[in-house]
This record gives sequence, C-alpha cells and structure tokens, in this order.
Amino acid sequence: MNAMHSRLLTLLFLFFLKVSVAQELRLPAIFSDNMVLQQKTAAPVWGWDAPGKTIEVTGSWNNKSVNAIADKSGKWIVKVTTPQAGGPYTLLVKSDKSITFQNVMIGEVWVCSGQSNMEMPMTGWPNTPVFLSDTTIKAASNYSNIRLFNLQKKISVTPLDDCTGKWVASSPESVAAFSATGYFFGLELYKHLNIPVGLIMTAWGGTPSESWTSAEYISKYDEFKPEIKTLSDFVKTSDSMAVKNPANQPKLSSFNANYPTALYNGMINPLIPFAIKGAIWYQGESNVYDAKLYTNIFPEMVKCWRTKWNQGDFPFYYVQIAPYEYGPQSHSELLREAQLHSLKTIPNSGMAVTMDIATINNIHPPDKASVGKRLAGWALAKNYSFKDIAFSGPLYKSMMIEDDEIRLYFDYAKNGLEAKGSELNNFEIAGKDRKFVPALAVIEANTITVHSFAVPTPVAVRYGWSNTATPNLFNVEGLPASSFRTDDWDK
Repeated sequence: MNAMHSRLLTLLFLFFLKVSVAQELRLPAIFSDNMVLQQKTAAPVWGWDAPGKTIEVTGSWNNKSVNAIADKSGKWIVKVTTPQAGGPYTLLVKSDKSITFQNVMIGEVWVCSGQSNMEMPMTGWPNTPVFLSDTTIKAASNYSNIRLFNLQKKISVTPLDDCTGKWVASSPESVAAFSATGYFFGLELYKHLNIPVGLIMTAWGGTPSESWTSAEYISKYDEFKPEIKTLSDFVKTSDSMAVKNPANQPKLSSFNANYPTALYNGMINPLIPFAIKGAIWYQGESNVYDAKLYTNIFPEMVKCWRTKWNQGDFPFYYVQIAPYEYGPQSHSELLREAQLHSLKTIPNSGMAVTMDIATINNIHPPDKASVGKRLAGWALAKNYSFKDIAFSGPLYKSMMIEDDEIRLYFDYAKNGLEAKGSELNNFEIAGKDRKFVPALAVIEANTITVHSFAVPTPVAVRYGWSNTATPNLFNVEGLPASSFRTDDWDK
C-alpha cells in the first residue's frame, strides 16, 4: 500500500467517522449537568439524531417518558412536564445511545442580557470594582441551588442552533466570572423564594439593540434595510458558491458584534425555545446616538424574542441607563425618555431606575447590587406575589398649572416623596418661549410644586434633563425617580 493510498483510506475513515458522529444522539449546550428547568411548565427538550430515529426522554421526578422521531434533518423535540420546584433529579435521553444529565434542578429560569453593564463580572474590571463583590463571592457556595450558564460570545451571519457554555452551581469561582447584575438579581430571588434559580448570561459590551434582533424584525426599519440586504445577499452568494474553496467566498468586512442581527443569531437563537420565566436587560448606552429610533427598535427586539420563544409575553425587566458624560453630541436624557416610554409600549415590562448610582466619568457604575435588587423587585412583586415589596421609583404622570407654578403628579408615590441629601435639585421650568431656567421644587405629600420668579406664566417642567444630572427625588420607599419632561418639544 503506497502512501497516497494509505492517506486516502485515512481520509475516508475520518469522513465516515464524522458522518457517524453527526448522526449520533446529541443535544445543544443549554442542556447539561447542573441545569435548571423551568418549573410547572411543558419544557421543550430538543436535539439531533439520525433521521427516523426514535428518541425517548424521561425525567426522574415522575419517571414518565415522552418520545419523538428525528425528522429528515435529524432534528427532534419533545416537551416534558415539569413539577413544582425541587431536585436534584436526572434527565435521561436515549435512542441508540443514552445521555443522562445529573444534578438537574427544577425552579425559575431567567435570561440576563445586554451590553457591558450586564456583562461586567462580579470581580469587576481594572479600575472599576463592583461593590460588595468580595463578600458575595465568598458566600457563593452557600447558594449552590443558584445555577449559572455563561454563554460564550459569538457572532453569526445566520441564526445558530447551538452555543458554547455549560451549567454550573454557584461557587466562588463561578460567581466571580458571572454577570454581577445577573447574580445579584438571582440572589435576591433566591433569598425570597428559597427555590432553585437558573441564570443564563448572554451579553456583549458596546453593542446596540439592533444587534440582538432578528433580521425579519429589524429589517422593518429603513435605517437597517441596506445592512440586512447586504447580509442576505452575502448569505445567498455564499450558499451558491463552491464552498470547497473558501477563497472564492465573498467577504463581509463590516460584520461584527454591532451589526444588526449578529448577536441575535449567535447568542439568542441558540437558546430558543429553552423554557424560561423571563428576561432582564441592561443596555442602551450604545443607542444614545438616536433615541427616537430606540423608541421603536427596543420594543421591536422584545417582540422578536417573545414571538420566537413562543411563551407569550413573558416578563421583561430592564435597566434605564445612568447619567454619564457622553459629550455634547449625545443626549442620553432622550434615551432615558425612550426607555421610560417603553413601559407603555412593552406589555409586562418594568424598569429599574439608576439616576442615583451614576459615576459620571465611568460608564460602568460599581453598584450592581442595587441594580440587581431593583430588577428583582419587579419580578418579586409582579410574578411572585410579594405585596410588600416596592418595585418602582416615582414616575411622572401628569401636571397642572396653578397660577405661577406647576404641580406634578406621580405614579408609585402614594405613600409620599422625599429629597435625599438636600432640597430637590435639577428641576427646570419654562414659559411659552421654551427657555428653561432652574426652578425651586417643593414636595407637598405625594405631589411637587415647581416655580421660578423668572417664569411668571409657566407651561413646562423638566427634571434631570441632561447627560450628567444626578437628581435626588425618591419615593419614601427609597427608590429614585426617572428623569422626565412634561413637554414634547424637540431639541
């Protein structure tokens, strides 16, 4: 046997081995030992096998089996009925071979997504610590029923069906590398619910909302149609060309994590349709360039996720961006306004305000514990029936002109308002000339009166209306008010 013949046999062996492995039973990475399955639901379990194979899935909590047959592409899916929270259990998946997942818990599963403020790990970054990180990391082993899935970063021109990552129990090592905001959120849930909590972290710093939205949804907007068409043409051309020669394939040099659909394809689609309770979101800093557009595309992203997951309008709680010196060309107050407006346009949503935790010269505020706790407040109050938990700061509702002053009314302020540290600040008032001047604001029970001797006939009020304003209005429960304006005048 000459060397060429031997090499040919080796290549053939490797080819058939690859085909054989591809046709063996496998599941996506979101299924692993230590995972959490959403309680009291029909949880999808899916994977691949040789076409026509029968797959049997059995959970040890009831020892009932459900079957599926792999389709022509090898894909199969079943739905397993999960009990109320508990564990540990096993999940057995078998056809010609068996895969047993160990230490499986049943509980509450939440997706944690966004850009760098969600990505920021418990250990922080150089020159940017996370408050309470040391004690939280040291105590992590006490909460081994909090399970973490840290999805590896990935961009893709087409929707992927798998990702890289694995479920791990809370420990000093795993928590140190996990999203600080996400973990503080999960820890607050766990302390109140005392049941397993699963957290799926999928985040990438410096990325806009459109990166996390599928092509069919983001292409509705003229601003992104050229990029989506370029992407579509690229995919079509790549599919039609001889893939045996990669050099012949077209280049898409501008494709990166900021490209529309790039992160939905690589970091959201692989998770669908894993059963979840809801999602938390910390993003917006990369969209301050166009708040008007964000008013539309952020709700569109949420609609996209909910439609693709096919779990109805699952809870979606997000963080309003904090004050920061973005520079004179940006108006982050308008982006905060877009996020405030999203409470009305996104059903079953909630917003954690961060006006009080800003670090004006650092876009990554270190107080992630407060952020996680405020997000958890929404979930505990709205989804877990905790009636005594305050979950929102004051939100502007309406105004009334009373002679030379304006009276403001708020939601989430029935027990009263307060100024932290001093008299109320960062209020402005304007007349018909639309020229705003600093104003004196006074709390009267759960309303505020605003006036200025320089504006005898006022028509509008603004609060915290700049990139860097750090105002001090709270409700008596200690949660900060969002910035707002009573007018709709364009800058």
